Amino acid sequence: MKIVLAIVHDDDGNRVMGELNKEGFSVTKLATTGGFLRAGNTTLLVGTSKENVQTVIDIIKAKCMSRKQVVTSPTPATGAAGVYVPYPVEVEVGGATIFVVDVERFEKV
Repeated sequence: MKIVLAIVHDDDGNRVMGELNKEGFSVTKLATTGGFLRAGNTTLLVGTSKENVQTVIDIIKAKCMSRKQVVTSPTPATGAAGVYVPYPVEVEVGGATIFVVDVERFEKV
């Protein structure tokens, strides 16, 4: 038994979850925040057999899209003195970060 943890962009979360459900996988959705932009993410937990891990990953890859987004640069973390002028920066968001972890025990009650 394996658990697939996929951290995806909020815009992709429902699309990925819907496709996984359509293919017969049960999914737990967690609202999470993090990353460079402190943007909303969705963390999906999918318990599956070892044989189905690649299928889950393929679905996630097919439904998560990278995209460019223009944001205002974050304030410097150094606490530099003087005037700070934020400016727009183009960054890539989306895609997925996927972890596959062994499950020692699984019970559905």
